[in-house]
Amino acid sequence: MFLIVGLGNPEKKYFNTYHNIGFLTADKIASKLGAKFSKSYSKASVAEVNLDGEKVIIAKPKTYMNLSGASVLSFKNKFKLKNNQILVIVDDIDLPKGTFRYREAGSAGTHNGMRSIVQNVGTDFKRVRIGIKPEEKPVDLADYVLSDIDKTSREVIDKVIEASADYIIEHIKGLKK
Repeated sequence: MFLIVGLGNPEKKYFNTYHNIGFLTADKIASKLGAKFSKSYSKASVAEVNLDGEKVIIAKPKTYMNLSGASVLSFKNKFKLKNNQILVIVDDIDLPKGTFRYREAGSAGTHNGMRSIVQNVGTDFKRVRIGIKPEEKPVDLADYVLSDIDKTSREVIDKVIEASADYIIEHIKGLKK
């Protein structure tokens, strides 16, 4: 069993924001695997799929970003998951826009959603960080991450979502070997 958690904020007004890259990537993974977000448990919208004989749960926490750890902990306890069975997808203001980075473990950095997860389950879970760094330093970081993805960035963001979704799917397939 494997859990993929895309981080974001649940309200519709945040749907197309930089801070919802995790949700957008989770949607892309579900779409590629033919899964639908038709269930709700562990404080999240959930899509379930069988990938090469392995049950994969794709989750989008319904908590706000900075409380995401409660949802991840609920999944961990419900399914008796080890941290190496969890992969979190998150936006990263420090990575160049259009890039992503995979890590087996690490700190929360400056991300409040990751900080919540680290506080609840520890640091040894997998993560994919997707870069959203603007060309110029924003006056207010919160305003930037909660702003809609602008038209000039849309193509770059769509490409990195596609690439990271493909990477995550292949990574999970590779864990079965």
